[in-house]
Amino acid sequence: MTPLFKKFLGMNWLLVLNMAALLVFGVYAIYNASAYHESPALALKWRDQMRWVMIGLPFFFMASLIDYKWVRWACWPMYVGGIALLLLLKQFGVTIQGNTNWLKFGSIQFQPSQFAIAAGIMTLAVVFGDMPRYLPAFRRPWLRLIVAGMLAAVPTALVAKEDLGSGLIWGPVFLSMMLAGNIPFRYIITLILCVVAIAPLGYVFGLSVKQQKRIETPWYFATNQRHKVNLLDEGWVPDKLEIAVATGGVEGKGPESKKVPDQASIHRTFFPDEAINDFIFGVVAEEFGFRGSILLLSGMALLLLQGVFVAFFARDQLGRLIVIGIVTMFFIHTFQNSGMNLTILPVIGLPMPFISYGGTFVVVTLFLMGMLQSVWVHRSISSVKKPRSVNAPRDEDDE
Repeated sequence: MTPLFKKFLGMNWLLVLNMAALLVFGVYAIYNASAYHESPALALKWRDQMRWVMIGLPFFFMASLIDYKWVRWACWPMYVGGIALLLLLKQFGVTIQGNTNWLKFGSIQFQPSQFAIAAGIMTLAVVFGDMPRYLPAFRRPWLRLIVAGMLAAVPTALVAKEDLGSGLIWGPVFLSMMLAGNIPFRYIITLILCVVAIAPLGYVFGLSVKQQKRIETPWYFATNQRHKVNLLDEGWVPDKLEIAVATGGVEGKGPESKKVPDQASIHRTFFPDEAINDFIFGVVAEEFGFRGSILLLSGMALLLLQGVFVAFFARDQLGRLIVIGIVTMFFIHTFQNSGMNLTILPVIGLPMPFISYGGTFVVVTLFLMGMLQSVWVHRSISSVKKPRSVNAPRDEDDE
């Protein structure tokens, strides 16, 4: 039996089956959201999703079977490449649905922000978990925190102005990796207090009026102050999503909304183009009801819990941090996508992993799942540690 085949057999197959079930459910949800459309370009989006899954699967298996230690040197060119793509986005970005988030090379169109987030997770894992082993200076938590903060701040600043959702991903990912990266709590608490102090200034001066209204709208809906919201502008989408979820009930309107006339289907009537990605959870809630929504969220929760399980069995700090970053990213995407479809969070464009339509996002998601699998597959392989110098400065965590 070859080592590669042994690695293949040693994969976490429960996690693979969980991922496969979510991907199948996602294709079915996209079919329900778009198959009725008269335009072939939209009606066949579910086939395009299957094609992107097929493209992403080789990345999943390659990342799973190759030891993740390659991240130690490859994260830096990946990070620089991600920043370069974000800079190109500023100059040559393609605007779709009011957001300039896409680059187009010939017939290929992709979102650089997704690639930058994946590269950022790998880079932060190396800074927090691996550099202290090789560079004694990085055993000082404050130095690791400063370097990691600078590395996260650059893509956040480049992305947040145009794509607030992708920009906000960096905050929870950075916080979770700090917690797992042996940063003392006094540093974390100080950083959180600084962010809380600066956040009002960022809200007033850093966000556009449109972005501010999006953040305020869920509060007005929750407190029954709809008169303060323009239902023809910033409140239009939340209002329709609230109707879609409410009318779905427990059982839903049935696949393809067969239990009701087509005009009663909210996603078909008001936002057919966006239903396959940002509003896919609203489609699930409307057509499959509360039961379908709980089934979907339970599947995502099971996958995230398995990710945490993998993190506990990681062979070293690098692998643990990679898994923590990936699990946090998936959790924030799921939390935000479902929350905005339930009108309890602002409507900012974050797709749901494995469920929403998206070429770049599907491929990046499968690649990240492969990295998570790699940590599991290689958990029993000893990690060669560099001996600690007697004169090297001690980490403040050891004091």
